[in-house]
Amino acid sequence: MNLAIGTAGTIAIVLLVIMLIALAVLVIVGKKAQKRQEENEKAIAEAAQDMKLYIIDKKKGKITDANLPKGIMESIPKMAKLSKMPLVKAKVGPKIVTFICDAKVFETLLPKQEVMATISGLYITKARRLKGPVYQKEEKKKKGLFGRKK
Repeated sequence: MNLAIGTAGTIAIVLLVIMLIALAVLVIVGKKAQKRQEENEKAIAEAAQDMKLYIIDKKKGKITDANLPKGIMESIPKMAKLSKMPLVKAKVGPKIVTFICDAKVFETLLPKQEVMATISGLYITKARRLKGPVYQKEEKKKKGLFGRKK
């Protein structure tokens, strides 16, 4: 019994083994990241408190331009400092504070409105308007390839 695989077969087997190893590594790393995210969500939920906010301004910008306290700026990873995040400038009582906002909540907030927000530290996790309906951004339908050529 003489099994001749050849060079193409050998290369295919080696590539298959490498892809299986890479898949296993990705699964393990993904599970660890998911556990870490669940722990962070629990910590955020434990520290959450409801506050009444008056939204002054909202924008997506770099976190370095947000005038956050030094202690918070030091604890933020370098990659997060470079990326743009949803920032909300709001009035809480007599103070004007800059908050980092959840992306889903950021879309529902409008400037110059009063909201009841669930806040964990400087992170807004939920918000609902006190007066009027919640703002829903209209989703634009993307035109297909033939719809643009008109």
